[in-house]
Amino acid sequence: MLASRHDGIVFPTRRFAAHASVSKDLVIIAGAGDVGSRLAALRAARGDDVIALRRRDVDAGDGVRRHRADLATGEGLSTLPRQAVSLVFCAAPDQRDEAAYRALYHDGLRRLLDAVQAPRVVFVSSTAVYAQDAGEWVDEGTAAAPAAFNGRVLLDAERVLAPLPGGSVLRLSGIYGPGREYLLRKARAGEAGEPRWTNRIHVQDAAAALSHLLDLRHPQPLYLGNDDRPALESEVLAWVRGAEGLPPVAAAAGPERGRRVRNARLRGSGWVPGYPDYRSGYAGLLAKPGV
Repeated sequence: MLASRHDGIVFPTRRFAAHASVSKDLVIIAGAGDVGSRLAALRAARGDDVIALRRRDVDAGDGVRRHRADLATGEGLSTLPRQAVSLVFCAAPDQRDEAAYRALYHDGLRRLLDAVQAPRVVFVSSTAVYAQDAGEWVDEGTAAAPAAFNGRVLLDAERVLAPLPGGSVLRLSGIYGPGREYLLRKARAGEAGEPRWTNRIHVQDAAAALSHLLDLRHPQPLYLGNDDRPALESEVLAWVRGAEGLPPVAAAAGPERGRRVRNARLRGSGWVPGYPDYRSGYAGLLAKPGV
């Protein structure tokens, strides 16, 4: 274990490398839900000492220490270790309204950074910070000007992290996988697919991307997490119906909408998605034809 110094404070640091760590580096994961629990399992398997924060006292998985804390209120944060090697914020709100988002993402991130010092911090945000809606490509250099409250609050939270050395933001697109099957349900219901660009990342690839960022020696401050192939909703729904042996449904008419997310920076850092497109990701979730 090495040490680094910033503004008079000594932080523990790891020897960042492409290979698994053999030391017991402390990784704190704030928000160990679907993505966070998968990340915790990945880091524990690599030999890290992992603490998973949840609002409820539930099993955190083999080799993972659980810690009950509420980021929206600050309850439980004072009993966390003061220093860690890595800190990941990947929580999700209980309610979808602006007050709940601000209490969790903006205020909760501030509380967590006050409670724990770490040289490597990754904040999970969303591509909802972009307002493009006519099929444009977006990347890390695209201006973010969200119209909806969720994007605005997330962008405000990103700014909280911005001055911190070693801080990175991962803006994820639509997460899918087991239990996250919105487009499958829509296809099976026979709804007409829209001429709207969709972007996605499999939940396991999202966790792997976070783990990858923790190991980078010199991470960029911002990455976009997406698979290799944005696709029109109409294309995805038509493929699902065909793969499940259902009759085709005519696509909805109208102008092209949505945006397309580039993953070039994340890909260029060495991350490779296990599910590079919707076909590979949804294949394991499909019903047998006629079922």
